[in-house]
Amino acid sequence: MKSKGQTKSTEAASARRKSKVKSNKESFETFAPLENKTIVLGVSGGIAAYKACDVASMLRRAGADVHAVLTPNAREFITPLSLTTMTRNPTHCEQYEQSSSWKPEHIDLAKKADLILIAPATADILAKLAGGICDDLLTSMVLASQAKVMVAPAMNPTMYGHPATRRNLDILQNTFRYDVISPEFGEVACGDVGSGKMASVESITAAVASRLLAHKTLMGKKVLVTAGGTREPIDPVRFIGNRSSGKMGIAMADALAGRGADVILVSTVEVNRAYNVLVVETAHDMQEVVEAEFDNCDALVMTAAVADFRPLRVTSHKIKKSESGDLVLELTQNPDILDLLGRIKRKDQVVIGFAAESEGLLTHAADKLQRKNLDMIIGNDITVPDIGFGSDDNAVIILGSDGVRESLPRMPKRAIAEHLCDHLVELIARIDESKAEEERDAGDEG
Repeated sequence: MKSKGQTKSTEAASARRKSKVKSNKESFETFAPLENKTIVLGVSGGIAAYKACDVASMLRRAGADVHAVLTPNAREFITPLSLTTMTRNPTHCEQYEQSSSWKPEHIDLAKKADLILIAPATADILAKLAGGICDDLLTSMVLASQAKVMVAPAMNPTMYGHPATRRNLDILQNTFRYDVISPEFGEVACGDVGSGKMASVESITAAVASRLLAHKTLMGKKVLVTAGGTREPIDPVRFIGNRSSGKMGIAMADALAGRGADVILVSTVEVNRAYNVLVVETAHDMQEVVEAEFDNCDALVMTAAVADFRPLRVTSHKIKKSESGDLVLELTQNPDILDLLGRIKRKDQVVIGFAAESEGLLTHAADKLQRKNLDMIIGNDITVPDIGFGSDDNAVIILGSDGVRESLPRMPKRAIAEHLCDHLVELIARIDESKAEEERDAGDEG
């Protein structure tokens, strides 16, 4: 008989498989993963507001009780009647509108929400939320709620890349712990091309379903994540490094924490997070920390770009140009942390690796999967422009030791991280089920 925790883990994994949004005619009609969930859909004033009707419709078809809130500017793009029809609930617009209840409307909405989704989220609404301004019904309701908040930005690419917008998004994500459903790369309404186009209705719905369904699916599990590129010193000033920004590893750690996992992030990039972050610099630093933590972990996700080589000798002073003409560096190999841990991992541990390749991606990834005794490897082609190192987006292939083979097109790294979390939950569920079977067999023999 399965334990309560194992049963919940298995049921949650099954629910996630069923709840994935499909691009063909099969959708949520036969399954309601968001049943008994109340979602407040906030709509701010941008051209993408017309998509809010489709978002509301798909969420309602997924079983959610959807209540729409329009900002004053949003009413210039979409009518309350449209959303009332799609949600089958009254649409809320005015901060001080007369209500049939004695309760203030923004408080009533705030308390009933399991999740608040703002789609589209304009630069203006992001700035107000980051600054704690509440000058309309939507912003007042967000400030009054303890529900999870998700925002789907939509704006001109230049506005999206502006330092003020980036700062506001950083505050929302890292201080307020809001989830950001990153915009897509493409042509926006004004004709400009870049990142700023609101994520597809399917992507938004899948992100909401994942957030509401995945909560606590990794509760009680300890996951070790590595991020960033190591720096191998030449002298006190110079180092050998690589172009890894650490964004994929940080996105992975954030997604795991959102699932309830006890996360330890070993990173070459300093980040402010609620979970434990251990900052390292060199490959040896990372190896020392990871090996110390690995034995107590249920899973390791090794996204870090660990330098393959380091200088054999490091000078204690800055090397001057006048000291020599050409500088010759003698390099020695760094330890392969992933290979070492793959060899010693227990059968109740999951190890996931990453492979950044410039050629033969599938061949090299498959070789590393087998040679390093990994459960799963994620490969990406670093020659593809505008994705990978330093970008918020990536496109990857996923190979599993169990035969899984999957290709993910260009999408935000956080979306990839959420997808990998789904795989990890299933891998851990299998291990838990196997443990339970062994315990039952041992009990029968006893």
